[in-house]
Amino acid sequence: MASSSSADKVAKLAQKGKGKKVRFQGGTLFPVIIVVVVLVLSALVVYARQSRPGPGEGEPTSLQHWHAALGFYVCDENGLKIEPNVTGTLEETDATGQLVSQRFVATGIHSHSDGVMHWHPNSSGKATGTNAKLKVYLDNYGITLTNTKLAFPASQGGESYDEGKSKCTIDGVTKTASLKVWVWDNYAKVSTEDPQVYTTNMGDVRLLKDGMVFMVAFVPDDVSPKPPETAFNLPELGAADGSGNTATSAVTTDSTVVGATTVSTPSTETIGSGTATTTVDAAPTTTVKASTTTTSG
Repeated sequence: MASSSSADKVAKLAQKGKGKKVRFQGGTLFPVIIVVVVLVLSALVVYARQSRPGPGEGEPTSLQHWHAALGFYVCDENGLKIEPNVTGTLEETDATGQLVSQRFVATGIHSHSDGVMHWHPNSSGKATGTNAKLKVYLDNYGITLTNTKLAFPASQGGESYDEGKSKCTIDGVTKTASLKVWVWDNYAKVSTEDPQVYTTNMGDVRLLKDGMVFMVAFVPDDVSPKPPETAFNLPELGAADGSGNTATSAVTTDSTVVGATTVSTPSTETIGSGTATTTVDAAPTTTVKASTTTTSG
């Protein structure tokens, strides 16, 4: 009987509730605000997805020619040192006149043994826009850069630096060295601003503008950032490349430059955010791997 009585009460309450509206305490303003917020957030998500550039989209394009300074600052058993510039233009051809480097064919990215990444990508999209990453250049020259290891191929000296394995000694003291990439967004700021520091996914660091500066470092964490020397004459190097001048370096047996490029007339090159007009009498002393005579282009 008790069970039947309870069922009757539930039925009566349900009957009384028919036709009544449920109201939020405080009126209808709060639910309206919630609906508006949800709609705005949904619109922002859609806009972000549509406006985000796809692979290879954006600058640099295949119509642009950018220059970025690149160096390697490392520590070994003999202390700190700057690695010689990466050598080779990747423009060598075989007996049939075909380019040998298929990576260069696929991207168009290379150097002129001058410590500068010459970034004039081809139309494949593999080095344009969001695909313009440091690893494109490094891969073209067979240089390995992971989160823990930097290794050069035999053609670039064959040195290897591995966190936890490679020995670093400074002033007789053995220290722990680690890999990092220092990045300045403009060559004119290397003396006045601190760089961005990357310690993971370093090969994915992007080239976002003309005139950037990169230093791949295997050094103790207390070593201050040091830009490559090419950062200080990047406009001249870019101008020489654009005008097709010939750069000649005379090298002694200890691989120290004793003669360098001379540009007889002022040249103007737009790099990064400004235009530099320069007259170069002689380049500073630089360590290189071999005597080279290169016609830039």
